[in-house]
Amino acid sequence: MSFESANGDQIPFSDPDSMFEGFTKNDIIRLAYCAGDFMLAIDENSIVRDIAVNVRDHGFAHKWIGQKWIDTVTVESQPKIRQLLDGSVATDNIWRQVNHDHDGESIPINYQVIKPENGTWHIAVGRDLRSVSALQQRLLKTQQSMERDYLHLRQTETRYRLLFDNISYPVLIADADTYEIQQANRACHALMSAAAGSLEGKGMLSIVEREFRDDVIAYIGAISVNSATPPVSVRLAGRTGFVQIAASAFRQSGKQYWLINIDDGLHEVPSKQSDQYVLDVVEKMPDAFVLADEKQAIIVANRAFAELVQAGSVEQLLGISLNRFIGRPDVDLGLLKKQLKDYQNVRNFSSIINDLNGGEEPVEISAIMIEREQPLFGYSVRSIGRRERDLPQTGKDFPRSVEQLTELVGRKTLKEIVRESTDLIERMCIEAALVHTADNRASAAEILGLSRQSLYSKLHRHGLGNLIGKD
Repeated sequence: MSFESANGDQIPFSDPDSMFEGFTKNDIIRLAYCAGDFMLAIDENSIVRDIAVNVRDHGFAHKWIGQKWIDTVTVESQPKIRQLLDGSVATDNIWRQVNHDHDGESIPINYQVIKPENGTWHIAVGRDLRSVSALQQRLLKTQQSMERDYLHLRQTETRYRLLFDNISYPVLIADADTYEIQQANRACHALMSAAAGSLEGKGMLSIVEREFRDDVIAYIGAISVNSATPPVSVRLAGRTGFVQIAASAFRQSGKQYWLINIDDGLHEVPSKQSDQYVLDVVEKMPDAFVLADEKQAIIVANRAFAELVQAGSVEQLLGISLNRFIGRPDVDLGLLKKQLKDYQNVRNFSSIINDLNGGEEPVEISAIMIEREQPLFGYSVRSIGRRERDLPQTGKDFPRSVEQLTELVGRKTLKEIVRESTDLIERMCIEAALVHTADNRASAAEILGLSRQSLYSKLHRHGLGNLIGKD
């Protein structure tokens, strides 16, 4: 007894006769179940005569009994069926993906046909590829969404670089630990008579005369404690005359940096509170931004935030507590505030925005706390509703996980959460009973312990079919 194919692409047992000795028909069927989700018994006229189903959600396959196998698939799949059934073509160990039509939906199935050496019937073993197809679609949608977000990031970075380079006064960014210059704009290079890009990587103190370097270090230490520390007057290396150096700290990727403004007296250097460039960027940025005080009352907001909460103007929002808009009252903001006090920044915090008209929008929030006598809290709010809509929706409701149910606390009442979970479980039980009884609703009502009328009422409520039972 040998199972090796003509083209030698299979490696059989060394002693198959002893291996399969004692196997019954049921054992053989169980082996076949391991290979696929269901099996079709096809006669010499290519008509489906019987079906064996491995899992409960393949009850639709029973509708194919009595039909020609080729008539159950889409037009483009029919040549593959002919090839699988063609005895003159070697189909051993060959799988073919075909698509079945079912209630307007195309169901992808992978088939392999087995024909006994002594017999006219075929056995087609099928593997349901719907889960694979759904994962592929979800991956594609997610990839497209990531590409759009990446493009948005690149555009934002380009705008930042243009803004940074075209500021008329000298500005540089230095690492707070090593004082190494990370970036310097054109005006800074021109002030130092340096070639474009030559300042990056140098020490910030190297551009200051030696006798003033201790003053710069002392100023950095002072401003780390008190942001109101006045600028320090120093002389730059190789230059006569004094300049004013003002610094402000910011964090990126967990590291602290200094933004250094150099006032050489030839350019107008705005104060940190009235920097019109920064204000213009914040006002016109596509993501919502809001600045709040320690009590979470709104101090400043941009137009994008006003649009997100459906406000007529930004002025309408000033003084209103952010608890009115962000997440569950006193819950989400409380969590954000606690994390900000522990870590100074938060990224991609999932929440919802409650607008003035009663609507909700899923969002991601990034936040930062500015430490001073009266701390300030800045929130960047990005809507992720489009991203969630991009992801494919499943054909039917599946039960929520425990984590998903707990996320509803504060958004829905306990009664609503319990009712939603009960409806999902009830629908799944009815579907399972219908599959188990091959859509015989009288039998389904009996195994569920319901009257027929009660079952028909529940079918209608869940949208599972009309009221005409298949008895």
